Amino acid sequence: MKNHSALVHFDWAVKRLLRNKSNFVVLEGFLSTLLGQEIRIVKMLESESNKETSEDKFNRVDMLAEDSKGELIIIEVQNNRELDYFHRMLYGASKAITDYINEGQEYGIIRKVYSINIVYFELGQGKDYVYHGKTTFKGIHYNDVLQLSVRQKEQFVRHEAGDIFPEYYVLRVDGFNQQAKTPLDEWIAFLKTGEIDQNSTAHGLQEARERLRIDQLNEKDRRQYYADMEALRYQRSVIKTGWIEGKAEGKAEGLAEGKAEGLAEGKAEGLAEGQRLIATKFKKQGICIETIAQCTGLSIEEINEL
Repeated sequence: MKNHSALVHFDWAVKRLLRNKSNFVVLEGFLSTLLGQEIRIVKMLESESNKETSEDKFNRVDMLAEDSKGELIIIEVQNNRELDYFHRMLYGASKAITDYINEGQEYGIIRKVYSINIVYFELGQGKDYVYHGKTTFKGIHYNDVLQLSVRQKEQFVRHEAGDIFPEYYVLRVDGFNQQAKTPLDEWIAFLKTGEIDQNSTAHGLQEARERLRIDQLNEKDRRQYYADMEALRYQRSVIKTGWIEGKAEGKAEGLAEGKAEGLAEGKAEGLAEGQRLIATKFKKQGICIETIAQCTGLSIEEINEL
């Protein structure tokens, strides 16, 4: 039996609910807790989610927000493993910078960018579950940090030279396996379990408890939510299987090239098979063909042939 009083998955909330101005308070609470400063969102801007492919549909969700200081905040939720994810973080931050400055404008108007990455797989190697990346200019002889001049500090409202550059946050959600001790821990526990403790004190979580309830969705959105979550579960399972099989095949061949090909082939086959399995299950459940096509990326013709 479905628990309608439960909360929607965070990536679905990012895609469907948190873009609404009335729900900004939830995102503001999360961002204020993570960044350690008061964040007020002014508006949502064009993001890569508006150009998503069928493969990205359940794998990645992102949004681009502008805060009251004119700074840009990228929030991306990534469900499945990607070897080049760090590179895409860099690309996303760089693209946000170039998209919001016109040719001929002074470099001084370049906006500060924060890249928030919520990942549900083991990204890189490390013991922590939250990582912060920031540019720092340190002297190679005196080990001092390069500061801005007095005039630069007045004009750009920064202190260190590195403060002008993008900052990155990586939240490795699956690596959180402890009792929440801080407001940030409470947020990460919610990201992992979808549950919020009644005694949580983190900014924004109580608002999330009220605004992200499944029983607050209309009937159409509720059906779509369950369909999307079912699709996501299949995607994760099949892609993981394809990844493992591809990795084993590449290892057996004993060649670096063979490994790369095995991984790529396994992932591709896993994605394709996952889409077909999802479509078949949805057809048996009586879900309309158009919705199945939207969820899986398959054409109506391909679905009718199943």
